[in-house]
Amino acid sequence: MSPRRSYDQYCSAARALDVVGDRWTLLIVRELLAGPRRYTDLHADLPGVSTDVLASRLKDMERDGLTTRRRLPPPGAAYVYELTGHGRELLPVLQALGRWGEPELGERRPTDAVRAHWFALPLLRALEGEGLVEVRLGEGDFHLYIGAEDGPVYGDGPAPAEPDARLTLDAGTGAALARGELALPEAVRTGRVTVTGDGALAKELREA
Repeated sequence: MSPRRSYDQYCSAARALDVVGDRWTLLIVRELLAGPRRYTDLHADLPGVSTDVLASRLKDMERDGLTTRRRLPPPGAAYVYELTGHGRELLPVLQALGRWGEPELGERRPTDAVRAHWFALPLLRALEGEGLVEVRLGEGDFHLYIGAEDGPVYGDGPAPAEPDARLTLDAGTGAALARGELALPEAVRTGRVTVTGDGALAKELREA
């Protein structure tokens, strides 16, 4: 574990960057907002990070109280990493960065990797209320926990229970939403996002 580098400035922003300013740290937080993840799963969903750097960042994040590491009970018996409450408090930081970065996103470049669940945080910013939402995207399915005050805010794959709303959209619509070029209510009205389900969230989206 490398010693923490510091800006040595008596400023809360500088102190925060001492903890989360290293490359990959906030992207690891993004992945762990889905709940406990195995090292191999994290590595697969962080294309471009080396195994040495990922291992180092995870150790640093555990040292700084952002994550914990625990062993799953049998038959899993694998080690997983998860956010602490302190680490989960970075959700609004990531959301603010995501909103600030919308104009920087532009069109997808040939070298850009993409995962379906990377559209989770933009959709969370667009949805209000509480409930379970399943999202069906061309790249894959994921689900959102709208209004959750603790625990995961999203997860890979179909919803683990009957969702309050189910959204179906293509990759182009997901990208337009992520870039801030298209608002979710407009996408629903124009048919670019199909909403099904009988929950309050589904009804609100159809009526917006």
